[in-house]
Amino acid sequence: MKRTEMCGRVINSIKLTLPSYSVNEGIARGAVSAFCAQLDPTAAELGDIKCALSEAVTNCIVHAYRDTIGDIYISVDLLEGSVVRIKVKDRGCGIEDVKCARMPLYTTDRAGERSGMGFTVMESFTDSMRVSSSKGKGTTVTLYKKIEGR
Repeated sequence: MKRTEMCGRVINSIKLTLPSYSVNEGIARGAVSAFCAQLDPTAAELGDIKCALSEAVTNCIVHAYRDTIGDIYISVDLLEGSVVRIKVKDRGCGIEDVKCARMPLYTTDRAGERSGMGFTVMESFTDSMRVSSSKGKGTTVTLYKKIEGR
């Protein structure tokens, strides 16, 4: 999908702020998927949104705030042309090298418990993804998904 196809007037939107407790990943999935349901997505499209969102929120929980709790800011816009835009933002540690972090299998996890596939998963389940980050200030992941519907 071309970037020009993903821009358009906002039809409806929601904003959520959740503390970075792991249990809130499920709350984010439920709230965002319920909101997106108004576009009448297929089960596969809704599953894609849930998967990509889960990865973005989990990155905030595991990487951005590491050993502390911070806020995760989620905004969802339904755009003209049945496009969903989801922004997941944190004010955590930030990413030093976004280009490197987006490479499959890259991880900062020294314990070896993380696969380093978060951005790859997000990208595979969406039509477009942008990542912006500032070291020490946080990260914003923007996901776009075109809903073809039933």
